[in-house]
Amino acid sequence: MGDERQLSREAAVTYRCVRRYEAGQPDTQQRGVQRNSGGRQATMGSMFRSEEVCLVQLFLQSGSAYNCVSELGELGLVEFRDLNPNVNAFQRKFVGEVRRCEELEKTFTFLEQEINRSLSPPLHGPLPPPCPTPLAPQPRELITIEEESERLARELKEVSRNRDSLRAQLTQLCQYRGVLTRTHSLTASQAPPPVLESQGLFDNRQDVHLSFVAGVVHPWKVPSFERLLWRACRGYIIVDFREMEDPLQHPGTGEMVQWTVFLISYWGDQIGQKVKKICDCFRTQTFAYPESTAEREEILQGLEGRIEDIKSVLSQTEAFLQQLLMRAVAVLPQWKVRVQKCKAVQMVLNLCSPSVTDKCLIAEAWCPVAKLPELQSALREGGRKSGSGVDSFYNRLPSSTPPPTLFPLNSFTAGFQNIVDAYGVASYREVNPAVYTIITFPFLFAV
Repeated sequence: MGDERQLSREAAVTYRCVRRYEAGQPDTQQRGVQRNSGGRQATMGSMFRSEEVCLVQLFLQSGSAYNCVSELGELGLVEFRDLNPNVNAFQRKFVGEVRRCEELEKTFTFLEQEINRSLSPPLHGPLPPPCPTPLAPQPRELITIEEESERLARELKEVSRNRDSLRAQLTQLCQYRGVLTRTHSLTASQAPPPVLESQGLFDNRQDVHLSFVAGVVHPWKVPSFERLLWRACRGYIIVDFREMEDPLQHPGTGEMVQWTVFLISYWGDQIGQKVKKICDCFRTQTFAYPESTAEREEILQGLEGRIEDIKSVLSQTEAFLQQLLMRAVAVLPQWKVRVQKCKAVQMVLNLCSPSVTDKCLIAEAWCPVAKLPELQSALREGGRKSGSGVDSFYNRLPSSTPPPTLFPLNSFTAGFQNIVDAYGVASYREVNPAVYTIITFPFLFAV
């Protein structure tokens, strides 16, 4: 008996605490404590039982249906029912507008990927949400968003492609310069290998012609590359490897790599064909290697000038790319929210059924009884924005199915209600256990 009296006292205290908290919180959430037309709080069915919900039938004029649904969505008053359950999703009336919004979302995904990949300095985390939250766009505004986003995406693709091409050219020229500078001191002392002299294959030294293959290879491939060269050519080559002084960007992955320069000296056409096939197999970058020192010096001077020119053009391209990315950062959050709202409105319109005369759309939705005046105001506001001469209206319908459960919540009670809903949602007008858990959950977690 003592435990029962204790629980009864705790329940009474909980009831008084919740009532007192609801009475002292004017800044409730959208699903928070509702006020009726008289200005008093709706205490009956507030937290202990579900709000009274009724089924309404909406008659939306064709010209103002979009704005009416948009107004209802901003207020979050109703839950629409599907009046076309037997119609395929691809055969509904507004499926074209939904696909159009999905194509815009693909464009926004590309813009966001470019921002995350190329913006300097990079953003820490996702794009910030727009403040204040924009409304759903009108059809003419959606056309403007579509044109501007496509133009911005097209410019970003072109500039990014040019930037990547310039980077690849710069990397290739720097690799060529590294090959010439790192192997400059090796070619003067090349001679036929001793095995050739011992076999007497080149007694006439005037017939010996020394050829070169020079290039760069990834450092991870150097051991296997060298081993295969020696096994395939049976030692009739001379191979030298040297690391480049500065790391360069990998054209495929974008990572910085300390490339390894190689110089292969060989005699004979058959050996040369084997060497070139092995280089192609390991995907090395080979370059033309002049035999004379004067030619190498001349090429090296030309490379220096070309590298400086490409660096200048690349810096200007990077600056223009950053300008485009900053434009995308400024407008992308607004565009994403507006297109998402437009898509949501079009999907709701797909739930409606056209009238016999096709002059209006008929929808059914669940709405709290206390919010019916706001529902009519939203329909009237949607008609005013569309310039329609005929207002949309609603009718209450009897329902054979139980309405959905709606508990008015605020910032304090929402957390406890979410924990209870994780175990199961109460039936319509059923006693809500979340009221008691406001006391019991903190006590149990503390224990």
